[in-house]
Amino acid sequence: MLGESPQRLLVRGECKEPQSACFLKAGPAEQPCHLPACTLQCSEPGGRSCVHRFFHAHLTHPIAAMSSQQEIHFDEIISRYRSDPYHYIDICAVHTGKVRFLTQENSPVEGISGEWQHKPGTPLYEIERERNTKVITAKTNGEIASVCQELNGQFVEAGEKLLTIRHPLKKKEVIEAILQEVLFLFRAPERARYYFSLDIQSRIDQKGVRSIFIQPGDEIITMSLMKRDTPVYYNGEAGLIHSIYFKPGDSVYQGAPLIGICPEEKFALVQKVITRVKAEWE
Repeated sequence: MLGESPQRLLVRGECKEPQSACFLKAGPAEQPCHLPACTLQCSEPGGRSCVHRFFHAHLTHPIAAMSSQQEIHFDEIISRYRSDPYHYIDICAVHTGKVRFLTQENSPVEGISGEWQHKPGTPLYEIERERNTKVITAKTNGEIASVCQELNGQFVEAGEKLLTIRHPLKKKEVIEAILQEVLFLFRAPERARYYFSLDIQSRIDQKGVRSIFIQPGDEIITMSLMKRDTPVYYNGEAGLIHSIYFKPGDSVYQGAPLIGICPEEKFALVQKVITRVKAEWE
């Protein structure tokens, strides 16, 4: 199921709740299920079984954000980032081979730089496979938090953790990190290229992104994969588009966030916290 395309699935079943307690509708209902794994449906009087549609992506990424009833503990979140204002990045082996470290713990590292991003970052390690040696450099600045010294000079598998970089967060990065904790993140169901649907793109061009209200069932994005375009339907909490995490036409990894949605009643509060972080963060 995880590898399927994000198309609507049909599930049939019977709901044992009395009719007054059932939130489903008779006939081919278009409203997606708001329960993490609902497979039940209502048996209406007269023997008609309703068809309840929901989205496979709802099960793939079940609880990715806040509920409208859930409180946002901004003070707690901000306090956490103040006590540890770093992002920890694990550096793993790019492929199999023999590893030799070129740095050590607590050493500063610099990422890619230059006007055209042509200057490579600080060398981290070199890996040799079939007499071919490749030097891996840092992609971001920071400090080496830990190094798996026991792997120095050893043969490692692809994806094996080698070291960790402690990257100091800037004000903009702190804001983005907080937003990703409190917004509903609608994620890419597959590695593919993504575009906004024509209707959404037109509304963004006319009104701006943060005036666009979407709700479950809306066709918001087109996924382009293997020369085939597939509509992607929104399956999260209703609200305004607050953040966009991709550029239309760019390739996006599976599971990476595409957009961040904020419920209308919490939009002003989120903006207030952003203003507060901008004013207080050094």
